[in-house]
Amino acid sequence: MTQTRTRLERGRAALGPALALVHTGRAPTRAVLTAELGVTRATAGAVAAELETLGLIRVDTRPTVEAGSQGRPSHRLQVAPDGPVVLAAQVHADGFRAALVGLGGRIIATTPGCMTVPADPAHVLGLVVEAGVELLKSSGRDCVGAGLAVPSAVAEPEGTALNPLHVAWPAGAPVRDVFAEQIRAHGVTGPSGAPVASFVGNDVNVAALAEHRHGAGRGAQHLLVVATGHRGVGGALVLDGRLHTGSSGLALEVGHLTVNPEGRPCHCGSRGCLDVEVDPVAFLEAAGRPTSPEVSLLDSSARLLRTEYDDPLVRSAAEALIDRLGLGLAGLVNVLNPDRIALGGLHRYLFEADPERLRAVVADRSLWGRSGSVPILSCSLDHNSLVGAAELAWQPVLDDPLEALAG
Repeated sequence: MTQTRTRLERGRAALGPALALVHTGRAPTRAVLTAELGVTRATAGAVAAELETLGLIRVDTRPTVEAGSQGRPSHRLQVAPDGPVVLAAQVHADGFRAALVGLGGRIIATTPGCMTVPADPAHVLGLVVEAGVELLKSSGRDCVGAGLAVPSAVAEPEGTALNPLHVAWPAGAPVRDVFAEQIRAHGVTGPSGAPVASFVGNDVNVAALAEHRHGAGRGAQHLLVVATGHRGVGGALVLDGRLHTGSSGLALEVGHLTVNPEGRPCHCGSRGCLDVEVDPVAFLEAAGRPTSPEVSLLDSSARLLRTEYDDPLVRSAAEALIDRLGLGLAGLVNVLNPDRIALGGLHRYLFEADPERLRAVVADRSLWGRSGSVPILSCSLDHNSLVGAAELAWQPVLDDPLEALAG
């Protein structure tokens, strides 16, 4: 009896780590799962079966035998294609986007909303949750949590937007409380019938988490992500699989590194910060292109780089921003010594327009860049802030699937 109880407890303790391995694609088969967990084959089989019973993964007991393989093929594991989802949302300078995100970082459904974000967070977050509820109704899936990405540092443990510079919210807006209240008001409940838990994070922080688990940052031990979306610049660091957010959630405000001392005034009171020198507004102004409320700043910039890079004014603007971005990255390399850099938003498109120029600036202006090249990659996930917001809400399920689903 004691041996049986010990085996059950060991299996229960392995459910979360096992789900995380399947969720991130690191355990495609039961054999790999057994090795990664360091348990017996029987325990790994029981754990996989329990996760399948919970509706979280699917076990393929009749895998195809690959040519040239030897021995009995292992059962293949994948996230359940019709499993539960989380309601994920992102608020940005040009509006918002709501989505349903399943395990494995899969976006099941998504819908955008274009608007001038009002000063009252409850107004836009009400619209966000309303859009998410419509997606949930259409999908018919269980919801196990809700996650929100915002264009602001998020102070912990309060969950307040400390400096929402690019939306009209007041400093210190209690976005987590407001989001949670909207979730309750719209009746978003989990499998147990209780309101789902709500989570909020900075948009670039959660994007970095998503890239580390599902995208360009897989396998990195010290991943630096720098990105600009619709306005402003953000950065994030993932150390050994966990976000480095500092003592109160405010680390890596890279947007306020000075890269052009005589440059544009910044919201922070300084001049020439990355935040105002290497974002879509700066690019479109330098390229002499007007902005339009009908098209997002990021989409306008991306289209310009992809279709009109041969235009001398566009190329000159891009090169100026690449040089400033490279200067900022070089400083970050000197301080943080990352083993990989992933660039998102406009920075991704600038990098793809002239990768060698950016790499050369970083190598020339950073001590470690000269002595040991730091790989620079493009972020690879569409809507990585949405996927990252979902990761916040999925984390309790990854920690303890039984408790999270029992709710």
